[in-house]
Amino acid sequence: MFTLVGRIGIEHVPELERLFGLEETGRSIALDLREVTLIDRDAIKFLADCESDHIRLDHCPAYIRVWLDRESNSKKKSD
Repeated sequence: MFTLVGRIGIEHVPELERLFGLEETGRSIALDLREVTLIDRDAIKFLADCESDHIRLDHCPAYIRVWLDRESNSKKKSD
């Protein structure tokens, strides 16, 4: 479980990817988003990719969930 706090932007994505890469293969990963206060579009795309890679998004604020659902629907239409 990784707990994210405050703002998440594209500049944070490489570090999160690095941390995920340190986890053992086959081990489940979850992100606790309860204390996320601000997020940019690129970070939303990253979180949508996380979900599609079976990374759980726990305590996801409603505004982030709405944005993720829109991103997911947009991605489905373009496929």
